[in-house]
Amino acid sequence: MKILSGIQPSGQLHIGNYFGMMKTMISHMENSELFVFIVDLHALTSVHDRERLSNGTLEAAADFLALGLDPDKCTFWVQSDVPEVCELTWILSTIAPMGLIERCHSYKDKVAKGIAASHGLFSYPVLMAADILLYQADQVPVGKDQKQHLEVARDLAQKFNAEFGETFVVPEPAISQEMAVVPGLDGQKMSKSYGNTIPIFLEGKPLKKRVMAIETDATPVEAPKNPETCNLYNIFKLFATPVRLQEIRDLYLNGGAAYGYIKLELLDLISTQFADARRKKAEFLADPGMVREILKKGAVKAREKAVVTLDLVRDRVGLKY
Repeated sequence: MKILSGIQPSGQLHIGNYFGMMKTMISHMENSELFVFIVDLHALTSVHDRERLSNGTLEAAADFLALGLDPDKCTFWVQSDVPEVCELTWILSTIAPMGLIERCHSYKDKVAKGIAASHGLFSYPVLMAADILLYQADQVPVGKDQKQHLEVARDLAQKFNAEFGETFVVPEPAISQEMAVVPGLDGQKMSKSYGNTIPIFLEGKPLKKRVMAIETDATPVEAPKNPETCNLYNIFKLFATPVRLQEIRDLYLNGGAAYGYIKLELLDLISTQFADARRKKAEFLADPGMVREILKKGAVKAREKAVVTLDLVRDRVGLKY
């Protein structure tokens, strides 16, 4: 089975990225044909700073590698290093119904958050479809907020196959209900655009400041509380062992859950879980040439797959003569 997903290098990766996508993707290395890429072309819809995008791409790659992604067991590359995706995006855009793209809520949501309206932002789902279909992915792990974009990829694959003959695999979404949405400090989905994240590799006082800023209600310690509606509990359960989580849950239900102490315990859990990865990331960033070489090799592997699909597409639509 071919499994594919990508991540934007538009800022520090956070625990929402890790539990929502990265951890799952890394786990697929042993039993699937895995494709993982840094989506720098998508990032251009919101990042117009050369250094931020360039450095962010390198750092996102180092993050994945530090967290356990093995480039020898998957295909790992930077989106823009495979130019075939741009040609496929254009071809798909010529069959993409305007109504289909206009119905995508992501464009309106991002504009409402202050991201400048642009053709790239509007046609984002078509580029995402090209990312997926170019590698004939069978399955794409996505959060609930990206499910609609995957539906666009499915619709375009089916439309193309119907008009030009069987060409693309129609991808299936893989959504973990437990990890589909990781809450941020304020209870909304953890997102850089909301400024409510806990970066994976943050440590020391900056990390403590973020954890202690997790919003909680004013219910007294001795009073029973609903753990399912508590933002702190929903973050805590990502890190705690089953036994410890049950103990904390009992405190919520029966009274005795002290938010301050739970936050300090969460701080220790986060620090411990990512300690080894922090050390490895520092090693990768100390040798950026090695990271670039890994990505270049990955791009070669990705293009080997991409050119086969694009050659077939060109033949199907009549661009080969």
